[in-house]
Amino acid sequence: MQQGYKQSIRILTAFIVFWLLISTWGSNIYGAAPATKGNQPGSRIDAVLVVDVSNSMKTSDANKVGNEAMKMFIDMLSAQGDKVGIIAYTDKVQREKALLEIKSPEDKQDLKDFIDGLDRGPYTDIAVGVKEAVKVLQKGSDPNHEPMIVLLADGNNDFNKSSGRTQSASDQELNQAVEEAKAADIPIYTIGLNADGKLNKAPLEELSDQTGAKSFSTSSADDLPRILSEIFASHLKLKIVPIQSMTGTGSFQEVTVNVPNANVLEANISIMSAQPVETELVNPAGDKVAIPSDEVLLSKSKSYSLIKLLSPAEGDWKLRVKGASKDKIDINLVFNYDLELEMEPIAAGGYKPGDQVQVGAYLTSNGQKLQSDELYANMNAVLLVNDLDSGSTEEIKLNNTGDKFEGSFKISSAHDYELKVRAEERSFYRESEPVTISAKAASGGAATTKPTTPAPDEEEKPFPWLTVVISAIAAAVLAAAAYFIAAAVKKANRGFVGQIVIEIRDENTHEKSFPQYKKLNAFKGKFNLHQLLQLAPELKETEKVVFTPAKGDRIILRNGSAAPVEKSGRVVDASAGLELKSGDRVTLPLQHMDKTIFIEYLV
Repeated sequence: MQQGYKQSIRILTAFIVFWLLISTWGSNIYGAAPATKGNQPGSRIDAVLVVDVSNSMKTSDANKVGNEAMKMFIDMLSAQGDKVGIIAYTDKVQREKALLEIKSPEDKQDLKDFIDGLDRGPYTDIAVGVKEAVKVLQKGSDPNHEPMIVLLADGNNDFNKSSGRTQSASDQELNQAVEEAKAADIPIYTIGLNADGKLNKAPLEELSDQTGAKSFSTSSADDLPRILSEIFASHLKLKIVPIQSMTGTGSFQEVTVNVPNANVLEANISIMSAQPVETELVNPAGDKVAIPSDEVLLSKSKSYSLIKLLSPAEGDWKLRVKGASKDKIDINLVFNYDLELEMEPIAAGGYKPGDQVQVGAYLTSNGQKLQSDELYANMNAVLLVNDLDSGSTEEIKLNNTGDKFEGSFKISSAHDYELKVRAEERSFYRESEPVTISAKAASGGAATTKPTTPAPDEEEKPFPWLTVVISAIAAAVLAAAAYFIAAAVKKANRGFVGQIVIEIRDENTHEKSFPQYKKLNAFKGKFNLHQLLQLAPELKETEKVVFTPAKGDRIILRNGSAAPVEKSGRVVDASAGLELKSGDRVTLPLQHMDKTIFIEYLV
């Protein structure tokens, strides 16, 4: 029946499109939302780390802390999904690691081992490293990922005289690479290393400015981990949350790490210290959590420790750190969110000076409007209005209504305007895709119309019976289509009742989690199991297990994943839909993790 319904809709839609094409009717539709990269669990990065390994770096970064910083950047990336490449250059590409998709801790270790194996060499030519990085991203970057380049250098070139290479030729090659990066929306973050006081800051700042990125410089290589953290946060529209600086005592000292809401995919706690530290972790329920474990990853290096909490529970976590006596310890926190900011459609034309333009924006998670209003509580939002003719920008505060941001602005001139909403809280910010509107069509006062002249008498024509019949058929088809579409819209907005109880059993230890009670009244139309599991990256396969409402306070489970659905000890086919009434229980033995999910529907 469902299949026949879909086929009917397709036939009706095709007929309507055909009729609109052959008729003289038409309309203009404004305000269609642009495609974005954000409709996936968390923003993914395709990064190329570019490092100058010439002999001059022996003084700019004598202890190779730049290598340690790159390794920390790799550790901060998501546990799965991001891609990283590495280019070490002198006046040629000394060594290169192609973009590697991170699928496991072993992949990150492979990248870090590559960094540890880098050697120094003579001469330097920045254009070589940047050009190769752009080429790597052009060829291997995922179009749904956010590309970026991070360049660590002292900004100086040193050419091999026998090669005939000149500064002019290098500048020309670099400019071409920058133009290609700008065309592909690849920001180039630069870090100028100035340990020996010979930093050439200007060309590095220009590289970043031209590509919409940030430039940093430091005279102490010990700042590099902090700078790499800031680059990571800036690129994903996150904020570094300082936790605490302390001086080691040789005993455990406790700090609080607050996870503000359930939309945190990962919490990266970076601990910078000159000497190794010991750590302990207690979750909001008061239970001690092993480091490392299934829910906590640990990475260590010479100058830092990185603790990554996977889908952490909301609330106050207690981190206990034991450092060497009198050792300075800096602790910072960066969250990774599955959140985007989407602006409500705005008509693109028909404005004039004096008009009030209404603007609304809301957060989305996994491509769907955020159902919980908890996250909005601590957020502020502004509308950024860029006058494209004058170049001026106006910032207008928006009202937080609890589940969206809304406000308006008054058009002052017959100009073109670019509108963008920015929303932020303590640990992250998001910006909507920009929308352009025009008030130029109404310039010069009221629009003038061309006077009409009476048409000459035409020869009397027969009554157009065929046109009338076709129009009547088309009207009937449109009415039927409207009925079906209205029914489909009503179905899409149908709400849920009751709750789902979830338990997860680890098949290695046979331990079962405490029951999680998930109320369903916040959802409309449909939701997937991955959303109920707080979008945990390791449980991504559950996003193909979809629930829709049914009559009589029941729900339909449709399984598009590889995991079988079991009910009463038997495997059942839920691909076309399995109806669940209150008290029904099903299990899903996951295929990509040694875990089984128990689901019970209650009304």
